[in-house]
Amino acid sequence: MTIAFKRYLIVGSLFSAVALAGCGVSQSDYDALKTQNQQLQQQLDAQSKELADAKAQITRLAQKLASTQQNKLVVNGYTDNTPVGPGLQRQGITSNDILSQKRAEDVMQYMISQGVKSDLISAHGYGDADPVASNDTPKGRAQNRRVEITLAPEGS
Repeated sequence: MTIAFKRYLIVGSLFSAVALAGCGVSQSDYDALKTQNQQLQQQLDAQSKELADAKAQITRLAQKLASTQQNKLVVNGYTDNTPVGPGLQRQGITSNDILSQKRAEDVMQYMISQGVKSDLISAHGYGDADPVASNDTPKGRAQNRRVEITLAPEGS
């Protein structure tokens, strides 16, 4: 390493320490926020993969059904019990019942776009009713935010 490069590293390190001290943020607070940010990014990456996998699964299902569909399908949407946040409220989604209905309708519309017959599919939202896991943990809440596709009962 050259002397100029070593000086740059030392000055850079000192500048970072002074900048943190000047902001009133301790190194431990900074490290904790950095760790939290990394964890949130990992969660986002995992959820993005889950969404892509679910979309691929729905696409395969829709393509198989499209040419031979005779039975009516019902797309059921569910949520966890967490109240709807301000971002969704600004979009007019003011309750978990509305959110679950939109979730089911989005899947239904996607299936129709993939060839499922529109007169043989419907959507219904159930909000936070009928959880499949505890809403006391992040993993449980994630399981409760779901869409189920079922065959409609005879005569409906």
